[in-house]
Amino acid sequence: MRPQQRHVIDAESVEDGGGVPDVREGIRLAQQNLLRLQHPEGYWVGELMVDATLCADYILYMHWAEKVDAVLQEKCVQHIRARQKEDGGWNIYYGGPSEINASVKAYFALKLAGDSPSDPWMSEARATILRLGGIPHMNTYAKLYLALLGQFPWKYLPTIPVEFILLPDWLFFNVYEMSSWSRAMLMPLAIINHFKPTRFLPADKQLHELYPAGTENNDFTMRRDHRLLTWRNFFLRCDSLLKLHENTPWKPLRQAALEKAEQWMVERMGEGSDGLAAVFPAMLNSIIALKTLGYSEDNPILAKAIHDFQGLFVEDPHDFRIQPCLSPVWDTAINIVALVESGVEADHPDVRRASKWLEKKEVLMKGDWSLKNAHPEASGWAFEFNNVHYPDTDDTAMVLMGLRLVKPEDAQANERMFERALAWLLSFQCRNGGWGAFDKEVTKNWLEDVPFADHNAILDPTCSDLTGRILELLGYIGFDRADRRVERAVEYLRRTQEDDGSWYGRWGVNYIYGAWQVLRGLRAMGLNMKEDWILRARDWLESCQNEDGGWGETCATYDDPSLKGKGESTPSQTSWALMGLCACDDLDRPRIRKGINYLLRTQNCDGSWYEPQTTGTGFPKVFYLKYDMYRNNWPLLALATYENYKAGLFHRQSFYRCR
Repeated sequence: MRPQQRHVIDAESVEDGGGVPDVREGIRLAQQNLLRLQHPEGYWVGELMVDATLCADYILYMHWAEKVDAVLQEKCVQHIRARQKEDGGWNIYYGGPSEINASVKAYFALKLAGDSPSDPWMSEARATILRLGGIPHMNTYAKLYLALLGQFPWKYLPTIPVEFILLPDWLFFNVYEMSSWSRAMLMPLAIINHFKPTRFLPADKQLHELYPAGTENNDFTMRRDHRLLTWRNFFLRCDSLLKLHENTPWKPLRQAALEKAEQWMVERMGEGSDGLAAVFPAMLNSIIALKTLGYSEDNPILAKAIHDFQGLFVEDPHDFRIQPCLSPVWDTAINIVALVESGVEADHPDVRRASKWLEKKEVLMKGDWSLKNAHPEASGWAFEFNNVHYPDTDDTAMVLMGLRLVKPEDAQANERMFERALAWLLSFQCRNGGWGAFDKEVTKNWLEDVPFADHNAILDPTCSDLTGRILELLGYIGFDRADRRVERAVEYLRRTQEDDGSWYGRWGVNYIYGAWQVLRGLRAMGLNMKEDWILRARDWLESCQNEDGGWGETCATYDDPSLKGKGESTPSQTSWALMGLCACDDLDRPRIRKGINYLLRTQNCDGSWYEPQTTGTGFPKVFYLKYDMYRNNWPLLALATYENYKAGLFHRQSFYRCR
C-alpha cells in the first residue's frame, strides 16, 4: 500500500524564502526516516530489486540439481507470475517492453514447475517469445542455462576454453583483461563447458515450441560480420578452431587448467567473501561448477557457497524475491553524507556507529586489481558485506566522502586510513584520465567482439560518472586543483561530454545521472561554473524537467539515446538533476524551485518517498536494478544541498584535508 503523502505549501506561490520551513521540515522527516532504517550494528542496507530472471534461474537450477524444494519453487512461481506483462512476456526493468531472455527463462521456469503450455498465460507468453525471435535470439549466458537442461545444443554455444586461465598476465589477452564480473562468471563456466553436465528432461518439460522453425530447422550458427576483416569474424574463426580442439582426445593442458580454475574459484569463495564476487550469476555458476566437480553438499566449500547464495533471498511472505547482491557499504556511505550534509552533528552517535562499521570494512589485502595495478599498498572498500577480492573505486570514493564528515575519535588513525585509501583510489586513474570501477586499463574494445561477450560487460571502461565523483571527493578535501591528475580528469570529462551537454551514466540511469555527478565534481574542484561547456549541461538538465516539476529517465535510453532525459518523474532522478543544477550557482532559477517543490510535495508522511521505477544500472541493455534506498537518501541530500547553498555553505566541515 502506498504511504500517505505530505501536503506542503507550493514554493512558487509564496514570497521568496517562504518555502524554507517546508524544506527544513522535509529534511527533518527524511533524517528521521533514515535513522529508523539503520541496523543496530551501524550500517544501512536497502533491498536491490530486479526482474523475474533470478527466481526463474533458481527454478532452472533446482531442476538441474535434481533437488527441487517444492515450497521454494512455488514462491518463485508466484513471483514470476506476478511480473508477467499484459502481452505475455517479461521485462528487465520497470515499465520496459518484454525482453527475450527474461521471457524464455520465465516461461521455462513455469513449465518446469508444472504449468501447461495450454494455460492461457503460457500461450500468451509463447506468442510473445516467438514474436521476439524465440530461443535463437537469446544471449549466450541464457542459452547456457538451457543447454544444462538439454534445451540448446552445446556445440552452438561459444567455447570457453578452461586453458585461458593458464595464459600469463603479461600476454595481450588473459583473464585479467576482462572485467572482474566477467572473470567471476566465466571461470566456473569454463569448468562447466568442459564437463557439459546436461540433465535430460521428459518430453512434456522441453521447449521445442519456443523455436520459430522447430529445433531441427533452425540455423544456430553465430552470425558473422558482413565485412571480411573484423574482430568478430576473427574470433568466430578462433571459436571454430577451439571446437575442433574440444572434439579431440588430446588436450595436454586440460587437467592442469581445470585444477587451476578450481583453485582460482575456491580461493575467491573463501574467508572474507560472501560467495564468488558476492554477486548472483557468479555465485550460482560456482555452485553448479562445484557440484559438477563432484563436491558434496556436506563439503565445507560447497556448503558455504550454498549458504552465501541463500543470503540473497528475501523471505517476504507476500512476495519472495532474490537479490543480485547486497549493498551495505554503498548505502551506508551515502546515508552518512546525506545525514551530516543535512545538519546531523558530525559526532552524532548513530553517525559514529556507521563510520566505525565502515572503517572495519576497509579491504587491506591485494585482490584481483593488483594484477593490473602495481600500487604497493592495499586499501579500498567493496560494495557488499564481505568481498575482499573486489574493492572498487566508486564505493571507495563514496566511503571517503562519508568518513571525511564524521568527527573521528582517533584523528591520527583516521588520517592514516584516509591517506592510504586515497592513494589507492588515485592509483586507478587510466591513461585517458578517467576511472573505471574495479580494475585499471581493462579497456581493450576489440574484446567486445569475443563470442561470449554478448552480456555487454566484458570490459571495465572509464566512466564520466565515476570520474566526476572522484573529483567531487578531491575538491572537498582540498586536493590541489593544479595537480596533473585533476587536469587530466577534467580533460577526460570535456572529451566525453555529449553534443547536447549531457554525459553518459554507466552506473545509474542514465544521462541525468552522468550530468549530475560531473557537474557536482566540477563545482567541488572549484571550476568556473559559468563556462559555456558547463552551462550547456545545466541547460540540458533544465530542458528535461517534467511538467510536474520532477525529472525522470527510462532504462530504454541505453538502447535508444534519443530518449535521454525522458521518463516519468522519480525522486532519485529529480534529486540528481537538482543537485546538478544547484552546482551551477544560481539557486533562484525557477526550475530549481519547481524541482524542490516536487520533492516536498511527493514526500510521504513518514519522511520517505515512493519510487517503483528502476534507476540503477548493472549491465547496460542487459541488467538493471532498483536500489530501494535511493528513494530515501538522494532526496535528503538534494534538499540539504539546496539549503546549504542558499546559506552560502559550500559543504560541511571536512575532518580530513590534503596536506
